[in-house]
Amino acid sequence: MVPLRSRLLRLLSATALTLTACVTASAGTTAEAAPGSPALTPPMGWNSWNSFGCGITEAQVRQAADAMVSSGMKDAGYQYVVVDDCWFDPQRDAQGNLRANPTKFPSGMKALGDYIHSKGLKFGIYQAPNEVTCAQGVGTYPGATGSKGHEAQDAATFASWGVDYLKYDWCSGSGTLSEQVERFTIMRDALRATGRPIVYSINPNSFHAPTGDKYNWGEVADLWRTTEDLLDIWQNNNTNSYPMGVGNVLDVTAPLAAQSGPGHWNDPDMLVVGRPGLSLTESRAHFALWALMAAPLMAGNDIRTMSADVSAILRNPRLVAVNQDPLGAGGRRVRDDGATEVFAKPLADGSVAVGLFNRGGSTTTATQVGLTGGSFTLTDLWTGGTSSTSGQISASVPAHGVAVFKMTGGSPLDATTARLRSTGSGRCLDVDRSSTAAGTATLIWDCHTAANQLWTTWADGEIRVYGDKCLDASGQGTNNGTPVIIWPCNGQNNQKWTPQADGSIRNVHAGLCLDVNGAATTSGTPVILWTCNGQNNQKWTTLP
Repeated sequence: MVPLRSRLLRLLSATALTLTACVTASAGTTAEAAPGSPALTPPMGWNSWNSFGCGITEAQVRQAADAMVSSGMKDAGYQYVVVDDCWFDPQRDAQGNLRANPTKFPSGMKALGDYIHSKGLKFGIYQAPNEVTCAQGVGTYPGATGSKGHEAQDAATFASWGVDYLKYDWCSGSGTLSEQVERFTIMRDALRATGRPIVYSINPNSFHAPTGDKYNWGEVADLWRTTEDLLDIWQNNNTNSYPMGVGNVLDVTAPLAAQSGPGHWNDPDMLVVGRPGLSLTESRAHFALWALMAAPLMAGNDIRTMSADVSAILRNPRLVAVNQDPLGAGGRRVRDDGATEVFAKPLADGSVAVGLFNRGGSTTTATQVGLTGGSFTLTDLWTGGTSSTSGQISASVPAHGVAVFKMTGGSPLDATTARLRSTGSGRCLDVDRSSTAAGTATLIWDCHTAANQLWTTWADGEIRVYGDKCLDASGQGTNNGTPVIIWPCNGQNNQKWTPQADGSIRNVHAGLCLDVNGAATTSGTPVILWTCNGQNNQKWTTLP
């Protein structure tokens, strides 16, 4: 690969620190954790699929467990050794019980779990909620041993084997959203009924683009896939279809930050750090971005033979600490200039982790947003080096690279994150079809807890969604009927709003109020600007 010229990225620290209040305030507005969730921080471990696929054997899993200890990954916080698809006998036994493939796993899964536990690690396994697993569905592995109709039986089997983590993969292009919610919930309840604390990881999105990132699965599972499979490629033209690269998965998952937190995590798929399709710079960026997003850190490389450089990335103690921070805030993309982006993740000690991401573009400087404060202490999360600044952070970042800092000091602006419910209709302010595109219309819709209804109201008058999009009077319009859209935040007055004592919200530029068109009450009704009149279709209340 030809080295690309490093480019200078600059960030005014006020941008990131302002987000401290925004994200912290949002913690109570997201979905409650799935009942009994044992995943209060993002799970960390290793999964067999990326390196071994259907060729996985008991010997390889045992070697991976050994390597997790000897490489220092266990000491760094990695716990779960997860055996993915193709571990089972293609047929259940006469009583309908699952059993290990006798050729590939001759000792059986209970013995394998005991071995993993003897290393001080935890045991993970794979299943699917349909008649077949992914590999069986595409014909690469025989049999039909999915868990449909066997949920309680399989959950009890897993508990008896000492399983600590279940990856449960839809693997079908059929099935409505309600069917998926129902079936995933059946297994969730079956796992909880065993009394064993088993982390529940679901993938509702494989071959099924209508769900996944369009629904908040936080009340169903401990973590849920947001995208199609991540491969070791940097970027392609797909939006959420197979195959996806690091940049593709990032663009789908980053806007969902507000719905993530302790016991309910957005899962942008297993890490491809150290896989052959990524450069070392790209692997470092990938790991840093997943750490900032509070994503599960499930390594997918062959940890038995990884290089010292790859091992150092996976074990970086400062980035692991950011990922595992007990506040559990999902890092938000607070600035997106196309080629350069800024991420910020507030931490429990009041500091903020900040990422400067260069997708290959030109120099940029983030905008001052009104933070008061004097000096700041910066810790480079790659090197551990510290420095001081009166406000500005700058770093030389190579293309496809991420510079990451922990920033302490300063005083953030106040902000709150909540749903905005229309008094007249009882429905919530919503971004049409969960789109993150600039210019997308806003409307009212049945209230839910997915990211397209989570609005952060900043003290400077901005009302943000997805972290970097603002509620905007289209075209700086000042006439009755002006559409209200989302647009990249730019600090202009058509993106500033003033809450009124009667519950209305007035646009600073137009002097008009946020209005449900025609006082309608049906889902899908557009939200517009209209002369403030005190009617209920212009009144809004916050909903946790």
